[in-house]
Amino acid sequence: MKIVVCVKQVPDTKGGVKFKPDGTLDRAAMLAIMNPDDKAGLEAALKIKDENPGTTVTVITMGLPKADEVLREALAMGADDAILVTDRVLGGADTWATSSTLAGAIRNLDYDIIITGRQAIDGDTAQVGPQISEHLDIPVISYAEEIKIDGDSVIVKRQFEDRYHMLKVKMPCLITALAELGEDRYMTPGGIFDAYQTEVTVWGRKDLKDVPDSDLGLAGSPTKIAKASDRVAKGAGEKVTPDTPKDAVAYIVGKLSEKHVI
Repeated sequence: MKIVVCVKQVPDTKGGVKFKPDGTLDRAAMLAIMNPDDKAGLEAALKIKDENPGTTVTVITMGLPKADEVLREALAMGADDAILVTDRVLGGADTWATSSTLAGAIRNLDYDIIITGRQAIDGDTAQVGPQISEHLDIPVISYAEEIKIDGDSVIVKRQFEDRYHMLKVKMPCLITALAELGEDRYMTPGGIFDAYQTEVTVWGRKDLKDVPDSDLGLAGSPTKIAKASDRVAKGAGEKVTPDTPKDAVAYIVGKLSEKHVI
């Protein structure tokens, strides 16, 4: 079985967010991490690999040359191969241009399952994974919190509001992963040494299959940023004055229950 995992290097918001004059994120100026949902998808792929001998896991990302860092982290965790798609013409891409780019790269690969994170913490759109499936004309199951292999099919427990769906789909398919898929494994010292000795494959514009120039980078992005700011306006919120401490506790517990927190 061949699994492709899409990962993204995202800004570590704890270190602050910086913008370019055109409103896009200045990624080169910020500390970066592997997107949490993508890391959960990687862990799911590695678990499938552990349970199914002969399975290979390839990680792929689109980004600046320094995105090589998250690929090596994935290799240290247990991935077999890594591909970095980087080119100046790809800069400033929105979800459409990003998904077009990744689909163009994935067309060069053999795959049974493609796993992406549900969404990236720098955009929160949850669009790239499903868009890749549309470009490749394969089925997609989103919001996966459990994945099991059944012959030539995949069974996915899909989160849905306060309940879940159990869905079965034949491979090839694409799955978007939730953090609930499992706790990430640690990198081993040996894995880290091997990761930095492994050659990461680097692809550019010429390596993208069946993608027109009009679908790439900032120029190929239908979404245009009108304004960006690292300051988020907050409303006054709801103010209540319970009569007693007991009423206050009951109110808070009721609100947490409404939101399915408890």
